[in-house]
Amino acid sequence: MKLNKKLLATGVLAASLFTGQAWGAVSAEEAAKLGDTLTPMGAEKSGNGGAIPAWTGGLTTPPAGYKGDGIYVNPFPNEQPEFVIDQSNVDQYADKLSPGQVAMIRQYADYKIPVYPTHRTAAYPKEVMDETVENATKVELIQDGNGLGNYESATPFPIPQNGLEAIWNHITRYRGGSVQRNVGQVTPTAGGDYSVVKFQDELTWRTYLNDYQPGEDDNVLFYFKQAITAPARLAGNVLLVHETIDQVAEPRRAWIYNAGQRRVRRAPQVAYDGPGTASDGMRTSDNFDMYNGAPDRYNWELLGKKEMYIPYNSYKLVDRSLSYDEIIKAGHINQDLTRYELHRVWHVRATLKDGERHVYAQRDFYIDEDSWQAAVIDHYDGRGELWRVAEAHGMQFYDQDVPWYAIEVLYDLLSGRYLALGLTNEENQPYAFGVERQSRDYTPAALRRAGTR
Repeated sequence: MKLNKKLLATGVLAASLFTGQAWGAVSAEEAAKLGDTLTPMGAEKSGNGGAIPAWTGGLTTPPAGYKGDGIYVNPFPNEQPEFVIDQSNVDQYADKLSPGQVAMIRQYADYKIPVYPTHRTAAYPKEVMDETVENATKVELIQDGNGLGNYESATPFPIPQNGLEAIWNHITRYRGGSVQRNVGQVTPTAGGDYSVVKFQDELTWRTYLNDYQPGEDDNVLFYFKQAITAPARLAGNVLLVHETIDQVAEPRRAWIYNAGQRRVRRAPQVAYDGPGTASDGMRTSDNFDMYNGAPDRYNWELLGKKEMYIPYNSYKLVDRSLSYDEIIKAGHINQDLTRYELHRVWHVRATLKDGERHVYAQRDFYIDEDSWQAAVIDHYDGRGELWRVAEAHGMQFYDQDVPWYAIEVLYDLLSGRYLALGLTNEENQPYAFGVERQSRDYTPAALRRAGTR
């Protein structure tokens, strides 16, 4: 495979970005734990002596029945929940749930958390894990934490020393070098009525471009293109993003092609708490992928590690025999189709800096130790009240060695509505990894070609 090598081959960032405080990088003695007591990605290799088993390499062999077509079958089809958390027993398990998860159970009588046996399926390509081990002793936070020094690829901080390093691990995590997916997004009313917005997304890391040249666009992590394919009133609109690393020094480059106007325009609002695409106000731009973008508006605190019931191995939610009507219900998705497991997570708290603006004054992240994916995020408003609860129903793309999300769900406790993104049950060719792309495919001029009705 072609690794995400030399992402910042000419000095990580432009030399002018190296000013300011730098911190990070652990000692060689500390890094020696990686591959020994820790996994190459920095998780505790051992189990907890109970429900959490030891990590033995993850799920890297497709189960019987998988045809290699991007339609992922359940590797644990016969397993049943060991118990279910609901309103009758939530107090008993509240210490292993987030406040947002508890609030969902208390708000909806039919909301429940079915707990299954834990499987530590997360796995990455060997090259990614090797690069992560190397990063432990060399990568640093620079520019007050807004940039990465000596970073080339993979996970930068497998042994995080602070909350910001843990968040960078989520932001930069490997999701395959170049991938295209066809997914649906819904924003049901409080009564459960919904329509589907369909997207064709493309995500290509800069060094996976066929015409990649070291030294060009060094501050770009990846390129992202999102075309709306349905409904007809929105079809043809396209969003293009060049995801910069240090977005304070160089803000995210974003453009939108409006098919009705046949115009391409810059889109600076695609950042921070700007509205999410076709989301009916149900998510911000930085809610996409659970969290993305510049971290500069928050103070980040690493509160430690804990055991928690999080969505995991959520293969039922991509079952092709299910319709969207069977998944989307009033108030929340059909929790009978979900799967939660006990895993260790990093707890990171983000609090809005004095003088900064964002609709979320506080965010509490619960990040899976094995994959560095945010699994649950609780969002608080300016009054300090719990407002929105995000859950990422993760799964292992076992033919690609990629942990990612089956669907992301963002619940609004005040309105009784929610957003679900990433639905594939009724989509053709949901995932295609290894797509071939060139830099010209991610230029503003390419938007008109992609946006033809």
